[in-house]
Amino acid sequence: MVDTLGALSVWAGFLLLVVGGIWFIVTAFRESILWGLGVLFVPLVPLIFLILEWPSAKRPFFWQLWGLALVFLGAVVLSAPIPFIHMHHF
Repeated sequence: MVDTLGALSVWAGFLLLVVGGIWFIVTAFRESILWGLGVLFVPLVPLIFLILEWPSAKRPFFWQLWGLALVFLGAVVLSAPIPFIHMHHF
């Protein structure tokens, strides 16, 4: 039961991370094409955008934080394996 809960938590977290990330990029492009391109391709611009455009960027940012919290909860607290990361034992 705990394994299932952990796996669901990890997958739900990944979903929130992806949706929040896409939403954040779309929000940047809605402000301007330069913000959108900067968020996509230039390091630190997403942080600058988040600070300067807080009213419009805070919701997708918090979705990503919730996603990160769910992945952490599932992987660390509930000991679920993180998908796409395969550990090879030699």
